[in-house]
Amino acid sequence: MSSGVAAILVSSLAFSVMTLLVKLAGERIPSQEIVLARSLVSAAVSYALLRRANIPPWGHDRRGLWLRGLTGYAALSCVYAAVTHLPLADATVIHYLNPTFTALLAGVFLGEAIGRTTIVATVLCLAGVVLVARPEALFGAGAGALDPLWVAVAVAGALGSALAYVVVRRLAQTEHPLVIVFYFPLVNIPAALPLVVRDFVWPQGIDWVWLLGVGLATQVGQMGLTAGLVALPAGQATSLSYLQVVFAALFGIFVFDEWPDTLG
Repeated sequence: MSSGVAAILVSSLAFSVMTLLVKLAGERIPSQEIVLARSLVSAAVSYALLRRANIPPWGHDRRGLWLRGLTGYAALSCVYAAVTHLPLADATVIHYLNPTFTALLAGVFLGEAIGRTTIVATVLCLAGVVLVARPEALFGAGAGALDPLWVAVAVAGALGSALAYVVVRRLAQTEHPLVIVFYFPLVNIPAALPLVVRDFVWPQGIDWVWLLGVGLATQVGQMGLTAGLVALPAGQATSLSYLQVVFAALFGIFVFDEWPDTLG
């Protein structure tokens, strides 16, 4: 249990660094290109770790592993797009609907208990997203509403992440964590490549640092998250990762001068 908690906390810090670097890279690089760069780094590191550990990379439940890759790709694409178009802390808060989605989906598909606390938490999280998004229909035109399109993309990313986490929890019964992590970039690379070719921007100077950092930070985050999901119930594991919201708020303030208001 303690090792699972530690893994999730390390994962939260790594993912918060990842979102910071995604936002920095996204000032010039299209989001799908960032997805591809992150996946290339992750694929190389994951394969090297599998070879070092002498673990066959292809796994047993290949249908489940490909499903994990597809749901992860959809989630990652939405999250990266939202981060590049919304304030960092706001995008992260909206994305953190995923623990409540995960708990609900784990109850439906994995038979994990859905208690009254989970239902209350779901309602509170949805209310929190409304406060962050500040739709004009509820708060008026002067409330500084976020673009509803990118809010919807961020919510879709949260749902995709929850689906991916539930699949990971199921795969943990038969697959080594490194194999599960390896399939993520294995699917992302061919999925992102056609979109990157259509809208390619050649990285320059510091862009290479941001892209490499995204890949390395994500690799650490994925390994920590996968280890945490192996050791803990899906809903509990993802709820611990709310610490990422705190990191994102601090990065937003000190790097982008994005100060949260009284509602956000």
